[in-house]
Parts: sequence; C-alpha cells; structure tokens
Amino acid sequence: MSIVTVGLASRSYDILVANDALADAARHLAPWTGKGRLIVVTDTNVAASHLATLTTALGSVRIDPIILPAGESTKSWAHLEQLCDALLALEIERSEAIVALGGGVIGDLTGFAASIVKRGCPVVQIPTTLLSQVDSSVGGKTAINTRAGKNLIGAFYQPSFVLIDPATLDTLPIREVRAGYAEVVKYGLIDNPEFFAWCEANGPALLAGDATARTHAIETSVRAKAAIVGEDERETSGRRALLNLGHTFGHALEAETGYSDVLLHGEAVAAGMAIAFRFSAARGLCSEKDAAIVTAHLQTMGLPTRARTAHVTASGKTLAAHMAHDKKRESGTVPFLLARGIGQTFVDKTVTLAEVADFLDNDEG
Repeated sequence: MSIVTVGLASRSYDILVANDALADAARHLAPWTGKGRLIVVTDTNVAASHLATLTTALGSVRIDPIILPAGESTKSWAHLEQLCDALLALEIERSEAIVALGGGVIGDLTGFAASIVKRGCPVVQIPTTLLSQVDSSVGGKTAINTRAGKNLIGAFYQPSFVLIDPATLDTLPIREVRAGYAEVVKYGLIDNPEFFAWCEANGPALLAGDATARTHAIETSVRAKAAIVGEDERETSGRRALLNLGHTFGHALEAETGYSDVLLHGEAVAAGMAIAFRFSAARGLCSEKDAAIVTAHLQTMGLPTRARTAHVTASGKTLAAHMAHDKKRESGTVPFLLARGIGQTFVDKTVTLAEVADFLDNDEG
C-alpha cells in the first residue's frame, strides 16, 4: 500500500494505491459512510465487473447505484442532466459523498455533477481503468463533451479521496490497457527520461499483466501528477499545461471520429504525442532520433502514432479547425506542447494552425 498526497492546503487529499483495495473498501471509505449509505455512479461494464465486490465489501452500508451507459458518448449534456436528476431523486444531502466507480468518462461526468448538485458535494474517485488511475482521477479536472469540442464544459473540482486498486485492471480488455499506457509513458516524455527508459524496458510486462510493473507505473504517474497539480492547480503558471502533451493533436483526432469507440482517448493521446515529437523535429527543436524513438516505442506497444493509424483520413486543415476550439486558446493562439527531447516538453505559443495543417498533410511516414 502507498499513499500519495495532493497538497492543496485545506483541500488536500490522499490517493491510496493498494492491490485488492476494493475488497477492503469498508476501511478505506469509512470517513464517507457515516450516513449509512453511499451513492455510487458507474457504467454498465464496470457494474458487471466490480459493483458486487464494492457492495459486499461495504457490508451494512447501503449502496444506491446509478448505472449509466458505457462509452465516451456518456460525457454529454443529456447524461449530465440524467445524473443530476438521479442524485436529486435520491435526496442527496450536501455532506454526502458521491462515489465515481469507473474509468475516465464516469470520473469526469460524476466529478462535474458533484461540483454543481446542491452547489457542491464531496466526490470520491475509484478509477478502474489504467488511464483513469494514472491521470484523470487525480487533479480535479471534470467536464463533458459538446459539439464544439472535448471537455469544453466543466469545472476544476478536486475529489476528497482517490482509491486505486490495480487489481481492477485484470478485467480490462487489452485495448483499454494499451490506451491507458499512453498516459503512463507521457510522464516520462514530459520531464522524466529515466521513467521513459523504464517504460521501454517494462512496458510489455505491464501490458501482459505483471502486477509489480503495473503498480510501479501507477505510483510513479500519480506522484508526478500530484506534484504538478500541487504547484499549478488551474494551469495558471503553465506547469500543469505540460500534462497536455499529445492532447491538442489527440483531441482533434477524437473530434474527427465523433468521440466514439473508433478511437479511444488514450489511443488519440498516443498518436498526438508521436505527432508532437515529429512536429518538434520538423521545427528543429528536437532530434529526428528522439522523435523516431518515441514513435517506435508507441508502435511496439500497439498504439497508433499517426492520423491514418488512428483511423483518421481528414485533411490537415480539417484537423487544425478542430484545434481552433481548444479550451486553452488565448488571444487567437493555440498553445502546443512540443519537445526539445525526451523528457524536455515545453509550451510553445508561436505555432500557427496553418503550419500544423501543412505538417499533418505531409506526416505520412
């Protein structure tokens, strides 16, 4: 068992990482079960795999489940309304915690609902996918998608506690584990080349189910994210923006595929990171060798590294148009996360969308 603290003064909270933590939920969730019940938001897939374990673990604590459809399309106005109505129908009190049991979609949607129902209820995150365990459950970014783009409606709303049980990954399809791995390797590419080297050596074992590799990857990732969030909770200093490596390109790919299961979020991020490194090399910022190493590793791990391998055939101009809606845009400029090398990511505000469009049209490999 390990505990990582996100340091935010009076709003600090712990992330607990422990194998089989879900089966010991009564102990870990005791501070939020004093009213004798927990409202648990989950989706159809996760409910089938883990809701019974949580219910049994909590014993006499009553579980009021709200079960939503699985998939990215659930991060929508319609399902936000459905969730809020369900919470109110259960007569939730402001002091009652809402538990988000699931992946990034459930975590984002539930966190946003918790931020607005009765002007704010505590939320406990129990992430069950690798992507949500290493990234989206930590840091308080909550949101839904709209026609204009991904995560454009939301709030910064920190959880009260995050409970991570790596054993829940055993029920995931390998594609979901691969998608989550993209967010793991991201931390190495941002500012930790030693961790990237660890990923190169241990990534295949992680995908194969090695418990030690998975736990190390999760702990390293959440420690890195907790440190960044503690320094820059709302991306005001620029430090937290580094976590968006691959996301500006990736979100454009997701938009083009209609936020569907054609392209999972982590797959889009993987392609986005590889594109960002090749674009950096094209601009003379990093070496062609580093860009090739990043692309090769992600390919080895079975992840897409270009628009076409992410099932996107749109023109560069079309993809750049999606980027124009990026929520980080300021004064008409979209900031891009580029790199001077592996572990040397930085924010570049000098890139034009025309330049990006031209590059994408020629990034065929």
